[in-house]
Amino acid sequence: MAREFQRGHKAKISDLTAGTDLYVGVSIAGPGLTFDISCFGLDANEQLSDDRYFVFYNQPKSPEESIQQLGAQAGDSESFRVTLDRIPAGIHRLSFTASIDGDGQMSQIGPGYIRIVAGGEEVVRYSFTGSEFSTERALMIGDFYLKDVWRFAAVGQGFDGGLAALLKNFGGEVAEEEAAPEQQVPAQATGAPGFAPPPQAAAPAPSFGAPAQAPAQAPAPAAAFAAPPQPAAHQPAAPQQQPVHSAPTMVGPLTTPPAAPYGQPPHPPQQPGPPSYGQVPGRQPGYGGQVPPPAPAPAPYGQQPAYGQQPPYGQQPSYGQQPPYGQAPGQAPGQVPGQQPAAGAGLAAALQPYKEAPTGARWTPQNQQLMRVDLSMGGQAVLARQGSMVLYQGKVDFSYKGAGFAGRIVGNATGQEMQLMRCTGRGQVFLAETGAHLHAIELQGDGICVSAENVLAFDESLQHEVRRIEGHGIPGGALFTMQFQGSGTVIVKTHGVPVVLPVTPTTFADSNAIVAWSSASQVIISSQVRLRRNAYPGHSGETVNLQFRGAPGNFIVVQPYEV
Repeated sequence: MAREFQRGHKAKISDLTAGTDLYVGVSIAGPGLTFDISCFGLDANEQLSDDRYFVFYNQPKSPEESIQQLGAQAGDSESFRVTLDRIPAGIHRLSFTASIDGDGQMSQIGPGYIRIVAGGEEVVRYSFTGSEFSTERALMIGDFYLKDVWRFAAVGQGFDGGLAALLKNFGGEVAEEEAAPEQQVPAQATGAPGFAPPPQAAAPAPSFGAPAQAPAQAPAPAAAFAAPPQPAAHQPAAPQQQPVHSAPTMVGPLTTPPAAPYGQPPHPPQQPGPPSYGQVPGRQPGYGGQVPPPAPAPAPYGQQPAYGQQPPYGQQPSYGQQPPYGQAPGQAPGQVPGQQPAAGAGLAAALQPYKEAPTGARWTPQNQQLMRVDLSMGGQAVLARQGSMVLYQGKVDFSYKGAGFAGRIVGNATGQEMQLMRCTGRGQVFLAETGAHLHAIELQGDGICVSAENVLAFDESLQHEVRRIEGHGIPGGALFTMQFQGSGTVIVKTHGVPVVLPVTPTTFADSNAIVAWSSASQVIISSQVRLRRNAYPGHSGETVNLQFRGAPGNFIVVQPYEV
């Protein structure tokens, strides 16, 4: 009896069947829609490093025929033969996909499935419907993947774009297919595909049925390989003329251009001006945000922009800069609140200010409360606070990231415990939490101290540990914080817009308002600290203050809120 899989379910092939010569059937249909169903043979990096292992309508088999496209048969829209023990060692994943050829979207499809048949018996089936998708034009249905042994996963992940977008996602490049001469079209329809069922077959389709005119072209199938019989009513009619696909054909593997420095958008280098206080030379200005290159020169340190001064059109005001009087944040100049933008009318114009921001870097703020990370850039996982994902695109896996027994003991004792999830794959994840303001801080070998409560996410490459701040006047004898070091990005969340101040011998901060500081800063307990006593009349309410010292270049980050 076939096992029914749900999206995300995985299993070893050996637990499903002892055979390695497998039939894979895919069914997908929608009113007025035409589909291209393909199989991508990917390497260990999930890239199409050898275009001969892209099996589709224009290339129906791999070189050694371990992957073969058979056509529609036995009630399936498309079928494949996969011989696992013949797949080369360089292929680690077979991804079965469907893309719409022409107009349409995946929300229009009816019930569909992918199934595996071994020895004439269906062993697993994963079903899906169009209600699970929206405007996507491609679908990653299911995968065979090698992890010690071959396994199967029900993916069911929608993908924006069509076949060309899938190719680029897997590292291939495309070129538009040239139109075929008119006199060649009838010649393409005269013969059935090499492994299609013969036109006379109204009974259950054979496993590897070949046209009666050319029996020698059919490879000898394994004895156990056979698709399960189906009622005659479900058998496809005689093969009709093959549609002329307008989808692009693959040319070869995509050569990835040289990447920009980690965490920076690929803009041409600009002549830097004098950096503001606490800014590392060569890095973009502005705490926690990425400002486009043609930004105006910043005002002197600590000085607000002139009244009515605006950033360039389409650029968000930097932290601390207010829009002109009467203009709401994000509102176009001259736009009346509550009315649609003057640039156009209708739904598209109304939603234009909220569209996804262009991404040229691994981490990209979409607004002050929403951060996007592109997992396909940088090649490493992201650790994020559990439950902080609000949406994702592409193929992303989420798993629990435990701190271990010792880590839990330290976290509970110090108050610096972080409940984390690990995000991996090839896609984009959007992170947020309770509307807090988010700031991406890139580390390039330096370090920063942040309270665990203020950490939303960070690159797994960063080293992090609990740091102790000694103090005789503090209840319990010490304060604790998290210290991050290495190369990568940490996302810090604050209540409201923070202020970044340089560290001087007279810099003090409330321990309940401080968010972060450079790890090279020296932190001591202020001599003015007094413990709160209810019997003490006229108490100021300030219990614990921290004094910061350090060489020029050190900084502190303080939020307008006390925890």
